[in-house]
Amino acid sequence: MQKIKSLMTRQGLKSPPESLSDLGAIESLRVPGKEEFRELREQPTDPQAEQELINSIEQIYFSSDSFDIVKYELEKLPPVLNLQELEEYRDKLKQQQAAVSRKVADLILEKQPAYVKELERVTSLQTGLQLAAVICTNGRRHLNIAKEGFTQASLGLLANQRKRQLLIGLLQSLRTIKTLQRTDVRLSEMLEEEDYPGAIQLCLECQKAASTFKHYSCISELNSKLQDTLEQIEEQLDVALSKICKNFDINHYTKVQQAYRLLGKTQTAMDQLHMHFTQAIHNTVFQVVLGYVELCAGNTDTKFQKLQYKDLCTHITPDSYIPCLADLCKALWEVMLSYYRTMEWHEKHDNEDTTSASEGSNMMSTEETNFDRGYIKKKLEHGLTRIWQDVQLKVKTYLLGTDLSIFKYDDFIFVLDIISRLMQVGEEFCGSKSEVLQESIRKQSVNYFKNYHRTRLDELRMFLENETWELCPVKSNFSILQLHEFKFMEQSRSPSVSPSKQPASASSKTVTLFEQYCSGGNPFEIQANHKDEETEDVLASNGYESDEQEKSAYQEYDSDSDVPEELKRDYVDEQTGDAPVKSISRETLKSRKKSDYSLNKVNAPILTNTTLNVIRLVGKYMQMMNILKPIAFDVIHFMSQLFDYYLYAIYTFFGRNDSLESTGLGLSSSRLRTTLNRIQESLIDLEVSVDPTATLTAAEERKEKVPSPHLSHLVVLTSGDTLYGLAERVVATESLVFLAEQFEFLQPHLDAVMPAAKKPFLQQFYSQTVSTASELRKPIYWIVAGKAIDYEQMLLLMANVKWDVKEIMSQHNVYVDALLKEFEQFNRRLNEVSKRVRIPLPVSNILWEHCIRLANRTIVEGYANVKKCSNEGRALMQLDFQQFLMKLEKLTDIRPIPDKEFVETYIKAYYLTENDMERWIKEHREYSMKQLTNLVNVCLGSHINKKARQKLLAAIDDIDRPKR
Repeated sequence: MQKIKSLMTRQGLKSPPESLSDLGAIESLRVPGKEEFRELREQPTDPQAEQELINSIEQIYFSSDSFDIVKYELEKLPPVLNLQELEEYRDKLKQQQAAVSRKVADLILEKQPAYVKELERVTSLQTGLQLAAVICTNGRRHLNIAKEGFTQASLGLLANQRKRQLLIGLLQSLRTIKTLQRTDVRLSEMLEEEDYPGAIQLCLECQKAASTFKHYSCISELNSKLQDTLEQIEEQLDVALSKICKNFDINHYTKVQQAYRLLGKTQTAMDQLHMHFTQAIHNTVFQVVLGYVELCAGNTDTKFQKLQYKDLCTHITPDSYIPCLADLCKALWEVMLSYYRTMEWHEKHDNEDTTSASEGSNMMSTEETNFDRGYIKKKLEHGLTRIWQDVQLKVKTYLLGTDLSIFKYDDFIFVLDIISRLMQVGEEFCGSKSEVLQESIRKQSVNYFKNYHRTRLDELRMFLENETWELCPVKSNFSILQLHEFKFMEQSRSPSVSPSKQPASASSKTVTLFEQYCSGGNPFEIQANHKDEETEDVLASNGYESDEQEKSAYQEYDSDSDVPEELKRDYVDEQTGDAPVKSISRETLKSRKKSDYSLNKVNAPILTNTTLNVIRLVGKYMQMMNILKPIAFDVIHFMSQLFDYYLYAIYTFFGRNDSLESTGLGLSSSRLRTTLNRIQESLIDLEVSVDPTATLTAAEERKEKVPSPHLSHLVVLTSGDTLYGLAERVVATESLVFLAEQFEFLQPHLDAVMPAAKKPFLQQFYSQTVSTASELRKPIYWIVAGKAIDYEQMLLLMANVKWDVKEIMSQHNVYVDALLKEFEQFNRRLNEVSKRVRIPLPVSNILWEHCIRLANRTIVEGYANVKKCSNEGRALMQLDFQQFLMKLEKLTDIRPIPDKEFVETYIKAYYLTENDMERWIKEHREYSMKQLTNLVNVCLGSHINKKARQKLLAAIDDIDRPKR
């Protein structure tokens, strides 16, 4: 189709739609006549054949309008013309032309209706244009009439009125410009008054007014000046914002925030505020340290000002170290308090803004405000950790600048107390556990404490080797909480109400340091007063605290309520030695005076100067542990070594006796022996000289150990008049028991600070070491009991007695009276010793128990030495023993008499038959081989024959065989 249109164009024909745009072309359009149409219709009308003819037309005929067909055909002619070929080619062209013409005719006939319709529309349009021309002509005529109806004067009046209005507006503009010119003076006054919101508001209004009059040439200079003024205000506003970091003022900060809000830079203000806080921390610590360095240097040499903070800290002298640290923490507290109050201000005003926003209707403004508020909140919360980290790093750098090992213990504790308070501030500030400070101070504390503890152990050895074991007189109401070293424990305890009885509301509500010192003060100011505590009042005069107490100790009491508490506490169950008696009557008091050697002394704790020093050391150790809980395990381990060494020394001085275990009485329990072996292996250095070939590890292990202590030569334990140093033994042993009681008292506090993973060590220490302190009484007092009575003399007297008598005797033997005299003398000596030192009832009971037990076993040993014995002789033995018991019960209150059955059972075994005796031997293995063998031999001839004797001896040998 496009090819047909192109061909029609070159032939001067146009399609109907294209011809409508040009009326001239319509008039010149040649429509084929009837003859042409008829001729075209008469030609064959095979569509396929016509299409093939059209397709056979060369493509060049459709190329462009400038194509010259005639020239093209002529150029195609061959050099030699052939008429017949020319005619054939001409016929072909005619056929192609005829096909194109028929195709064009069909197209024209197809578009004929559209052509007629479009021609009608063009005619209608021509009519409309003619009508519009008539309307325009009438309008112009009427305008000319209106123009002629107005006068020149009316138009002049209107022009003057318009000029008047313009001049009035100009006058107002000039007055505004004049006001703007004078604004800089007012702005300067407002900045001096620190009225930043007002200054910014005024400046912004001036800028808005200046933009209204920007078409005046004088305003451009003013607008530039106002912009400079606004930048100056922002600079002063930044300076005002930086002042918040050290001394927060609500009114001042409110003005600054209002000013930034007017500028639309609340987020920028928050970013700047954090930069100022970081800078404030650096400048503050640098100035504090620089001041002390220059003060100690005695000059104002500028070389210190050029040093880095880390290098500057190394110039702090030991004398100024603690005051500088305190001032450093005070200054950092002020910075953190300002940040805390800044956050409080934003929380309060955020709530107020939320309330006011809910009442407004501007949704866009509310969303923007909420976005700013969220940004500020996140920025402030993130800044907490960042600021605390900066504070930790600055303090850590200061701590590392000086070796803390040069300080005395009290000064070191004071440093730890300051750091502990700072870590408490940090934990309340941002909830952080102060990992940076903890790790730094922990390393220094452990190193310091190891050296300190080693020195204290050496001092303890020196004290023990010079201790004469004299009683240190303290008041009856003595408590370790009265000592200066334990004052920190009283601060955490309510003096009148126990924590369990305090109201729940009071215990749950805790006041933080920021709440406590928000309005004023500083948590680091109180540290300076800790060294000047009140004086201790724990020592009493020798023996009694007053003459009235000495008189009242011997008064007769009419009722249970008259008995003093110290006497009530001293009466314990005779068998256990622990459970207190519920009430003590007058008769009981009188009856027990014969065995209670402490009635003439106030019931004050028994301890020595060394014991008191150990307790003070424990208090100091607990101070460090309480201040720095991360090293709690190390401190408790060192505390246990103090107790271990004291216990080992008491045992070494007064309880070590190889003959004790040979008695078979189990005086030292397996737990006590295990404890002593553990202490000796882990703590005691038994080597005399250092082996030069020893390994480095062995040398390091030896550094952890302490040489075994030696008893002072001033302490005499060999005199019978003093019961072989009984007073010293009592003071030493009971001081250890008292020390163990204090450790038991401190156990809840130690357990509270001990890490969970290390609590098994603490439990093991208490169960295997502290609880064994009272078990040392038996081996220590056994030595006294073994020497206080002359048991060998009694055996000699018993050997002279004739036991094969033929008649029953009514008089006991002399050895019984000799033994009772020994006990009476022992009782007198106990009374003499009790004048020097109070002998607690458990101690006197143990002494009497040991002596009676040894006496009874000596009696059995004496009976076992008998060669011949009759039935009457056995009756005499029972008479002697009953006489001994009757007299002994008047000397002591111990019931039942120890080993009473041991003697009676041995005497009665003489009367047993062969079979009964064999069973008896197998059941009673508490007797020695000698005693059993003698029993069988003595019975020979009376009711046991030789054959039975051999059988019984064989049974005894079977019992003894596993022991070999």
